[in-house]
Amino acid sequence: MADEKHLLVVDDDGDMRLALELTLRKAGYRCTLAKDGQEALELLAGRSYDLLLTDLRMPRVDGIELLERLSAAAPFLPAVVITAHGTVDTAVQSMKMGAADFIQKPFGPEVLLAKVAAALARGRAEPATRKGHTAMIAEDPAMAEVLTLLEAAAATKATVLISGESGTGKEVVARRIHELSAGAAEPFVAVNCAAIPSTLMESELFGHEKGAFTGASEARAGKFEQAQGGTLLLDEISEMAPALQAKLLRVLQEREVERVGGRKVVSLDLRVIATTNRDLVAEVQSGRFREDLYYRLHVIPIELPPLRRRPADVVPLARRFLADATHTHGWPEATFNAAAEEKIAAYSWPGNVRELQNAVERAAILARGVPVEPAHLLLGRGPGGARGAGFEVDGTLEEMEQRIILAAYAQHGDNKKATARALGINVKTLRARLRSYGVDSGPESGDGEEDGAEA
Repeated sequence: MADEKHLLVVDDDGDMRLALELTLRKAGYRCTLAKDGQEALELLAGRSYDLLLTDLRMPRVDGIELLERLSAAAPFLPAVVITAHGTVDTAVQSMKMGAADFIQKPFGPEVLLAKVAAALARGRAEPATRKGHTAMIAEDPAMAEVLTLLEAAAATKATVLISGESGTGKEVVARRIHELSAGAAEPFVAVNCAAIPSTLMESELFGHEKGAFTGASEARAGKFEQAQGGTLLLDEISEMAPALQAKLLRVLQEREVERVGGRKVVSLDLRVIATTNRDLVAEVQSGRFREDLYYRLHVIPIELPPLRRRPADVVPLARRFLADATHTHGWPEATFNAAAEEKIAAYSWPGNVRELQNAVERAAILARGVPVEPAHLLLGRGPGGARGAGFEVDGTLEEMEQRIILAAYAQHGDNKKATARALGINVKTLRARLRSYGVDSGPESGDGEEDGAEA
């Protein structure tokens, strides 16, 4: 039996939901079903689960967006992704968003149960920045002012506003401020204002009493109360609805909170840190953000430079992320070869530190324990296929996949079994790819399909 672990199963296909539920319940698991990511987020707001099992292609909120929002909704919930599009790129995308594993359709019940059991045993790996002290690399002179302001902010309980492009590491700086403060032993509570539906945000922040609204079956403390004595991070504050901005302003001014549906006033003793990737002055001028709230937040402003303006930090950050990725996945320690580090240093990183971290984890997954080479680094494609400034796109996804597969095939001495295992695909898939590239893919000794890794 599965010791009554409670699984949240998300799939827009009713037949698939039923099949998954029957298989999992027969194995002893409790199941709650959701038809898409939006419904899953609403369920996650009301209770906790032991594992998330989700499809990728769904309406409203898809599987990838759901994984992204888990950092706010349920940061320690392990996730397994189900996909009919089990390419290397899909697997990498889901794993870099925090998935513990993925399953390619079609699959049998034994595969499903094995993946679920393994993910439950492993749990959700915490990012390295949440283990002990937050890892900050700031060797570049462009970060000198940031460090000075960070240390000054940590010595007080003043409100801090951290601004910068998406992916520059605003939450890392917020966590470092908390760790250097007198309340470091108290909670650090993060709320992603862009990820929680506006209808739920008020009770999420301020809490609610039993019966305050439909579904409020019990009283619940909000994020402000949960962060007492410590730090509350309001991530992407510019995305907060105007009506809620007024209520937040009052809480910050009065330093007290009243739960939804309640009358008791709770005094607050905590630090508030807000982050934004928008120009808040422009947001105020346009009427989308309250001017009085802006000044209430703008006590100690910290602006993070984009990664392209701190070149001395790029390679050290990449080495740190590679060590984190191999540790998270339980692989042998990996390194970059010289050509790979040159490629990393030459790229402009329009997606900043987050893009670097994702690219390194992708490379670690593709390299699987061997030195990371330039072919493992899939750089240059931004949103909509945009190119990173100063760096040429490596080609289409198919061309990049071909180079990676052929490089791995040569690296493993044309051994299909070893190549398939390193790439995380099965031998049958590898043979088909090699055949399409015009490479002899006939069977060879020791390369039986049944020994290949699952795609």
